Parts: sequence; C-alpha cells; structure tokens
Amino acid sequence: MEHRLGKALRGVVLAAGLAGLLGCTADAPSKATQEASGSSLRIEVRFSETLSEAPQDGRLLLMLSTKAEGEPRFHVNNNADTQLIFGQNVEGWGPETAVAFDGDEASFPLPSLAAVPPGTYRVQALLNRYKDFTLSNGKTVSLPPDQGEGQQWNRKPGNFLSAPFEVTLGPGAEQISVVLDQKIPPLTPPEDTAFVKHVRLRSERLSEFWGEDVYLGANVLLPKDFAKHPEARFPLMVFHGHFPRTIGDFRTEPPDPDLEPDYSARFKLAGYNRIQQQEAYNNYLRWISDDFPRFLVVEIQHPTPYYDDSYAVNSASQGPYGDAINYELIPFIEETFQGLGEGWARFTYGGSTGGWEAMATQLFYPDLFNGAFIACPDPIDFRAYLTMNIYEDRNAYFYESQFQRLPRPGHRDYLGNVHASIEDYNRLEQVLGDRNRSGQQFDIWEATFSPMDEDGYPKDLWDPQTGEIDPEVAAYWREHFDLSHILQRDWATLGPKVEGKLHLYTGDMDNYYLNNAVYLVEDFLKQTTEPDYGGEVDYGDRAEHCWNGDQENGNYLSRLRYNSMYLPKILRRIEQTAPAGADLTSWRY
Repeated sequence: MEHRLGKALRGVVLAAGLAGLLGCTADAPSKATQEASGSSLRIEVRFSETLSEAPQDGRLLLMLSTKAEGEPRFHVNNNADTQLIFGQNVEGWGPETAVAFDGDEASFPLPSLAAVPPGTYRVQALLNRYKDFTLSNGKTVSLPPDQGEGQQWNRKPGNFLSAPFEVTLGPGAEQISVVLDQKIPPLTPPEDTAFVKHVRLRSERLSEFWGEDVYLGANVLLPKDFAKHPEARFPLMVFHGHFPRTIGDFRTEPPDPDLEPDYSARFKLAGYNRIQQQEAYNNYLRWISDDFPRFLVVEIQHPTPYYDDSYAVNSASQGPYGDAINYELIPFIEETFQGLGEGWARFTYGGSTGGWEAMATQLFYPDLFNGAFIACPDPIDFRAYLTMNIYEDRNAYFYESQFQRLPRPGHRDYLGNVHASIEDYNRLEQVLGDRNRSGQQFDIWEATFSPMDEDGYPKDLWDPQTGEIDPEVAAYWREHFDLSHILQRDWATLGPKVEGKLHLYTGDMDNYYLNNAVYLVEDFLKQTTEPDYGGEVDYGDRAEHCWNGDQENGNYLSRLRYNSMYLPKILRRIEQTAPAGADLTSWRY
C-alpha cells in the first residue's frame, strides 16, 4: 500500500471530501462558477501520425496545473496541492479524429471541467495505452500492460503525451487544441553487479492464464564471496513489496560528498537523500562483515496489468501468481544461486503491501516458509478494512446517519487529524481508469480479492459512484482473502503449521488505520492456546505507516534496514527448527 498511498504521504482533504465534511455535496458547480469559468469550455486532443497510424485504445487523461515547475502529469495526487485531471476511455481512436473534453468526463478534484476557475494553467494530455488480453477462459479484457516501470501511468514507456503549454481560461477562451506528439521512451534495464543479479523466468502457469508469454522477475542480492564458495548452500529471505527495479538501499561506495541535500516532507527531514545513501552504504558494510551470516535476498518483480504487483496470491482476475512465484520462480532462483531449497531455510518479510503479502504467503504456503515478518500490513481482517466493516456496513464512503453525510476517513496523521476520505481516493481512481484499471490501491484490492465479473474484469466490492457495498462480493472476499477469517476458520490444521512463524508489527497511529485489523488478529492469536501461536505482535507508539518493529529508531531509518533487521530472529528460528542433519555450516563462512 505504501507506494500508492503512503510513499508521499498522500491524502489531504480535497474538494469532495471537504464538501462532505461541511455537510454539502460537490455534485455540480454553482451557476456563478460556471459563468466565471465559461461552461462551454472545450478542449480537443489529437495524436500525431508520427507516433502511430494504428487506432489506439486506452485512457485519455487531461491535466491542468497552476504549478510553474515540472510537468502536469506529475502534479496529480491526493495531497492538498493536487492539480486537476480529467479522464475518458478511447477505443479505435485514429490520429485524424479529435477527442473532446467538454464537461461530461470523469474529473478530480473538481466535479467537472465547467468548474475550473478562470486563470492561467499549464495543460498536458497523456494516453495510457491499452491492449487486449484473451484469457484462458475465453474472455477478452483491455488493459495497460506493464512496460518495465511498475504500472506508473505517468511514466509508462510507450504512452503518448503532449508537451505542456500555457493557456488562459475564462470568457472568450472556449476551445483549446492539444496534440500528443511525444512517446515516453523505453527504460534501460539495470546492470548486474558483483552483488546484485537480475533474473527473468517465463511462467507456464501465468502464460496459460493470460494467453501470452508472461515473465516473472527477481532482483537477487548475493552474499559476500559467493563465487568463491560453490560448496555453500544458502537460506533464502524473500522481501515482498512494490515493484523494485533493482535492489535498493545497498551501495558499495561511500555517500556522494557533493550530493545536494533535499527535504523529505514525509519525515520532515532535511538532507534525507544523504541519509539514504549513508544507510545504503552501511548496509553494504554490514553485509560483507566477517560475522554476518550469508543469505540470499530476493525481491520479486510481478507487475500485472492492474498494479505494480500481483499481491503474490492466486486470484480470479490476475491468475495464479502465488503458485507461479512459489512453485516456479523461487525454485529457479534457489537452483541458480545455490539455495538450500527447504522450507526451514526460507523466510519472508515486507511492509504495507509487502506485509500483507508476507502474511498471505506464510498462510497459503505454510510448509514452504519458516517465518513471516509482517510490517504495517494492508487490511488483514476485513472487519477493519480501513474504516469500514465490509460485512456489516452498507456504504464504503459514508457512515450510517439519518440526517448527516459523514465521510469515512481514509488518511490521518499521528495526531489523528484527518486529511482525506475514502471517497477522495476512489474519485481519483475513477478518473485514472474505470473497471479497476486505475493502477491504484483500491482497484488492485478488487482485482486481487474479487471474483471475476461476466465481462472479464473484477467485480466491484462497492458501487464506485455511490459507495454501496455488495454483500455477495464481501462474502467472497471473506472466504478467499480475509487472512484473519482464514486463520480462525482453519486453525485446527493451519495452526500447527504456522506456530512460531507469525510476527506482526504496526504503528498504533497508522495513517490508513491498518492497525485496527491487527488488533483483531491479535485478539484471536493471543486467546488461542491449541497450539499457542508462538509469534509476536508489537506496536509503535504514535507511529505512522509503515512502522516495522524497531522500537529504537524512527521509521525513516528502519525502513532502510529490512534486509538485516530481522536476521537475529531468523537465525534463532533456524537453530530451533532445522531438522536433524540440516546444513547449518556451509553458509556460515
């Protein structure tokens, strides 16, 4: 979750959320606003024949920004300073045809193009290009394929876009023309180094599901002197999270003394880029020290047409990613890089999305892993799906009230100040793409947890316009992906397999209320004695997303130390549980 919602601490109250908080709605601009901006405003977009003569399918996005620096495509978010975006689908769109934005398209944060105040703006358009996938069940879906960037619509190689230019809106400026004449270039793949290797594997399971070749990737961090020890066999640590282009937080050179310090708004720290470089170098020094145990670290690349990763489970709309990762990719990595290849020697960890994935992996493949370190996980109990109970609440956007329209909060700070509503996040997603094609957080939860609809796309848990929850879809979520429910339902058989393996950490002021689900899981685990769960649950006092169990250092540091911070506990677990005759020495050189 962190990458889409938390990385920049997105989510300060926007127009729709503010309107709800004030007891009114933002369904339509006032007459005065329409007259001021010019309700007949029309913006036409074409694409140049130099990009393609073929008809195009996709999501056409129009951005208006008052910011002078940077491009408007990078100015849209859930912060208070978000700029304006409008979106609509195009199908079979040719370069000779103009597509008009005239007020009927989806918009954020204003309710429509007609509500744009008079003024000077920089305008930019972008086409997030789709392609058709014919699935193994015969259904055809049109989706944005990943191009090596991890499903970032504003950075995706191959997407068409225009150069920003300035316009003045108001009376007399009723039609504007925009031409898409640029294409985002391909990315240069990261290079292998002595420590970091990049691998790809064609997945038989996923290729069958998607009807074309699908590859899984991985970044592998090798131990010191790997090539000098062909006799060694190594334990495996699988770090789950969002799409990683390469191993992060690992640097073999000292920090750049000439690096211009930046400022981290998230952590309110000056020079955070220098701190990151120093920590990356410290991680390298720790990794090569004489007393450091030798492990393989793997960061998996599994972007899908719906998101920057698959959530590492088998799902109706994305296919058998869990089986592909655990039965195809991981054995391939262990064979290639001298892994021990045994469940007692495999561990998994991660934060936010990665935290949910670590827990799901341990529960769904209990014999394949010997421990999961689960930091600030996405909702692991859907009775606390952020600020709703999807089984009892009727509406995802608003609390039950006879006379008021009280929005459900979606983001807060460590003091409890609410910055955005769940509706705010979903309104932006609806602009970026309908039918769960935004590439954002709520859409990927539906793409992962929901059954497939008749048209081949994921079924909505709730109506995206009204927020009304579908109880049948909620029931499906419960039985297939509510990790807390699955633990309790299957404890008689699952409990003995995960005893001592579950380690949960979260801040008690998680920005997205994710600690609430952890409380519910803790209640069950600590009341269960047959068997005793044998793990741990810990909380960071007033800690925000994504606290990971470090009671001594702030998250600004501990988030950079994932690949070593759980090692003492992993080593103790290996010593306690390794079977007789297990190799406990070849990897301790």
